[in-house]
Amino acid sequence: MTSPQSGTSSSAPPADRAEPELQRHFDDTIAHNQRIEPRDWMPEGYRRTLIRQIAQHAHSEIIGMQPEGEWITRAPSLRRKAILFAKVQDEAGHGLYLYSAAETLGADRADLTERLIEGRQKYSSIFNYPTPTFADVGVIGWFVDGAAICNQVPLCRSSYGPYARAMVRVCKEESFHQRQGYELLLTMMRGTDEQRAMVQDAVDRWWWPSLMMFGPPDDDSPNSAQSMAWKIKRHTNDELRQRFVDMTVPQAEKLGVTLPDPELRWNEERGHHDFGTPDWSELKRVISGDGPCNAQRMERRRTAHEEGAWVREAAAAHAAKQDKRREEGSAA
Repeated sequence: MTSPQSGTSSSAPPADRAEPELQRHFDDTIAHNQRIEPRDWMPEGYRRTLIRQIAQHAHSEIIGMQPEGEWITRAPSLRRKAILFAKVQDEAGHGLYLYSAAETLGADRADLTERLIEGRQKYSSIFNYPTPTFADVGVIGWFVDGAAICNQVPLCRSSYGPYARAMVRVCKEESFHQRQGYELLLTMMRGTDEQRAMVQDAVDRWWWPSLMMFGPPDDDSPNSAQSMAWKIKRHTNDELRQRFVDMTVPQAEKLGVTLPDPELRWNEERGHHDFGTPDWSELKRVISGDGPCNAQRMERRRTAHEEGAWVREAAAAHAAKQDKRREEGSAA
């Protein structure tokens, strides 16, 4: 009999037996750490969960261009301008990879964008905070991209093939972004007292929002258990948050900054750092649209989408013209 991945055959099971057999094949694939591919049968809940997660990830990459993009024209040197320009361009590419992965699940990219603009889909809460100084650019690279690496490297082993493969390149570039941000901060910390104070201020403002990037605590995360059972995710929110803290503390010591958490200390018994509790009420407030920059971020995204309509229309018209020419050539 033809396998579930490859479609049906004349010996396909009756309709009332087909889905249980397909479900068993899906479960076995997950259990053996193998990949689900776009043409494979999958439960509708699995598909919906993936679309929600991948779309939120894609939206975050696109919205995430804004905080640092504000500094492209104000970067202090041509070198810093070129670095920042390249990084923002990378983020746009990440969004496109991820929208393409969502499309393999039957999602429509235009529909996902409309859902974001209408407030029916979310993006990462971290991008709703302002960037008042150039030190913020470095701290975003160090904290935000560092947190992204902790979260996204395990996604390279996600059970859904297109998502996992997209994440391989994304993680390589995010790793470079994290190093670039840290190098910028090292340079500033070797500068004037004003520059060092600027770095410490940015660290103070971004530390807690960065910890909240991983999502709510495990006992208040409605989707984590199922996502881990399906091996879409490989680690819980709290496990990833702990990994980020343990990675960042020695980097902060090397940099010469103080992380703004009086409860932060090494726990010899656990073999990990203890740290304070983020303000989860703030996370809920920002996610619900009441963060410092929510309205600004969405207005800019909406404006960019509307002003880019003519480009999308022209591209569609060109594609249709090319298709017509190919059809006419084939007919001749």
